[in-house]
Amino acid sequence: MAVGPGTLPEFYPVAGVKLGIASAGIKKPGRKDIVVFELAPDARVAGIFTRNQFCAAPVVVSRRHLGQSAPRYLLINTGNANAGTGDRGMDDALKCCQALAEKAGIRAAEVLPFSTGVIGEPLPVDKIVNALPDALAGTREDRWAEAASGIMTTDTRPKGASVRIDLDGHPVTISGISKGAGMIRPNMATMLGFIATDARIAPDLLQSLASELGEKSFNRITIDGDTSTNDACMLMASGQYSGPEITESSPQLPKFREALRQVFMDLAHAIVRDGEGATKFVTIDVRGASSQQEALDVAYTVAHSPLVKTALFASDPNWGRILAAVGRAGVPDLDLRALEIYLGDVCLVRDGGRAEDYSEERGQAVMDGEEITIAIDLKRGAVHETVWTCDFSHDYVTINADYRS
Repeated sequence: MAVGPGTLPEFYPVAGVKLGIASAGIKKPGRKDIVVFELAPDARVAGIFTRNQFCAAPVVVSRRHLGQSAPRYLLINTGNANAGTGDRGMDDALKCCQALAEKAGIRAAEVLPFSTGVIGEPLPVDKIVNALPDALAGTREDRWAEAASGIMTTDTRPKGASVRIDLDGHPVTISGISKGAGMIRPNMATMLGFIATDARIAPDLLQSLASELGEKSFNRITIDGDTSTNDACMLMASGQYSGPEITESSPQLPKFREALRQVFMDLAHAIVRDGEGATKFVTIDVRGASSQQEALDVAYTVAHSPLVKTALFASDPNWGRILAAVGRAGVPDLDLRALEIYLGDVCLVRDGGRAEDYSEERGQAVMDGEEITIAIDLKRGAVHETVWTCDFSHDYVTINADYRS
C-alpha cells in the first residue's frame, strides 16, 4: 500500500559518481542488498546523522571517517542495522570498511559504512565482504534506479529524484535516492538518503546546505514518531562540472539551492507516501505561531495522534480529534476563539467551536481524497511550519508485528 503512482524519475547520471550493486543474501537469498558509491578523487561529502543516543555502529564510524579524510566510497547494506551490537558492531563496521579499502586500493578511513534493517543482530561480515567484488566490478554512473531498489527494507517501492539545470551555460546534475517506510520521525535526516551533484561546492557551504535542506525536508516528516538508530543523509559533490566553484557569494547559488531543495523535498515526501500501510499523504500546515517550536509542537501533536491517524485511514471527518490534539500541544495561553482549523479548504473550527458553515458532507469530501491538508492558524504570530505524515492502517500493525519473521 502506498499513496500516488510512485514511479521513479529518469535518472541523470552524475559525473564522478559511480554505483555498484550486489547480492550478499543478508536476509533473503538472491536479493540485491549491497550498494556501493564510488566517488571521484576530488569529491566532497557532507552528512547529517541520527541524534538517537543508541546510534548504530556505522553511524559512529561514518561520522569519524568523515572527519578524518575525503571519502572515496560509501558502502550500504540492508537486512541488518548493526545497531545495539556493542563493541562487536564497531569492529564489524570497521572490518567492512577495511575489506572494501583493500580491494579499492585506498585507506579504510576513506570508506563510509551505512546499514539498515533489524536492530540487535550481529552484522554478517563474511557475506558482505564476499559480495564486494561483484559490487565493485559493476560500478557505473547509470545505476541509480538499481541502487534505489538495493537500499530498500520494508519499502514497497524505490524512491528517487533527479534534476538537471543550467548555471550560466554550465549544465549541473543532481540525483538522489532514499529509503524508509517505518520507524520514521527523523531527528536530523531520514532513514537513509544519498544525494549527489556534479557541481563543485565549497566544503563549508556543502555542509550548510545538507543541514539547512535536511532540516526543512527530512526533518519535517513522520510516519510513527520513532527516530531510528541508523538515520543518515549524505550530500556528495563530485566537482566534475565545467563551471566555477559555488560559494556563499556566488550568483548561481540561489538557483542551485532551489533545485537541490526540490530533490531533498521529493525524496522526503516519497518516504511518507510509502509509509508502512499508508493510504493517505497528509500535510499538517501550522501558521500564526509565535515561535518555530510552538508551530512544530502543534504540527507533531496532530501528526502523531493515533486517533487522528486512524480517522484519516477511515476517511472519517472526526474533526474533534484534531481539535483535541491542538488543545493538548502545550501552547500557553492559547486563544481558543481566535484560532482556526481547516480540513482542506473547509473550516472546521472558528470562534472556539465548530464553524457555522461546516457540514459533514463537505468534510467527508476532503477526507475521501488520498492527499489531505490539515491547516491550523493559531493567530499568535508570523511563524509558519509544515510537517508531512500519513495515516495508520491495519497493515502498519501487521508489517511491524511480522518484521523479524
